[in-house]
Amino acid sequence: MEPGSMENLCVLYRSRDFLVVNKHWDVRIDSKAWRETLTLQKQLRHRFPELADPDTYYGFRFCHQLDFSTSGALCVALNKAAAGSAYRCFKDRRVTKAYLALVRGHVQESRMTISYAIGKNSTEGRTHTMCIEGTQGCENPKPSLTELVVLEHGLYAGDPVSKVLLQPLTGRTHQLRVHCSARGHPIVGDLTYGQALGQEDQPFRMMLHAFYLRIPTSAECVEACTPDPFVPALDACWSPHTLLQPLDELVQVLRAAPDPDLSEGGPGPCSPCTPLPGPGRPPPPPETEVQRASCLQWLSEWTLEPDN
Repeated sequence: MEPGSMENLCVLYRSRDFLVVNKHWDVRIDSKAWRETLTLQKQLRHRFPELADPDTYYGFRFCHQLDFSTSGALCVALNKAAAGSAYRCFKDRRVTKAYLALVRGHVQESRMTISYAIGKNSTEGRTHTMCIEGTQGCENPKPSLTELVVLEHGLYAGDPVSKVLLQPLTGRTHQLRVHCSARGHPIVGDLTYGQALGQEDQPFRMMLHAFYLRIPTSAECVEACTPDPFVPALDACWSPHTLLQPLDELVQVLRAAPDPDLSEGGPGPCSPCTPLPGPGRPPPPPETEVQRASCLQWLSEWTLEPDN
């Protein structure tokens, strides 16, 4: 995936109500700072000026967020009704998300559930970061679950690296980055949670990518799968040598997984999306009022409170 520019926005899915785009790494979704020369909002306004809504501050309603350093699938609602229907899916935990990452070291387990509780770091100089329960300065840690499946082992710039598929079953800030680091396998290029290795200056980006997204709204199922950006043809530093799990097979599992049916006694509000198959996992923690409020706060600029 080439660096972002005003001209090269990739659209993965388009309907009357939604767009899903492949966000570039090191591009903000939006910004009120005049210094930001490139944002996703500016790319959208340049590509689709007729779709910009003058009633919104940024012109477009972003249904969720990706970190500045993370690339991949991002959904945009094109009207208030669509934003409200997407909001309900996020609120009820009916959205399926899966990420690709390159992580340091060769992960020995073929798959695992990572369940460290995550809280805000209150340590001086680290207040912009998150940390796991039990570490110094960790405030108000919340239960957090991530499924990890190892796809390949190989080398990145000569150092051992694993390519993994990550499925967050909760939605904590920096969850995937914190969980990988806590397991001793930080994401390649993550200068915030990565190990203090000289090689961290080598990658041109953080190797975390939102690969698959499904939002089953009442009117349509918004589904998108991006190309895999972590292949040797796109980055000569990455040299895989052992295949453990074909990515195509996992994509089929993700596509075939049923969505929670709230109307017929399926998982209730805030139940997680169907995870990838694996050994017995502990049940996920119930969603808290704080999490619900956080989701509402993020979307409040784009849509009215959904009808009860």
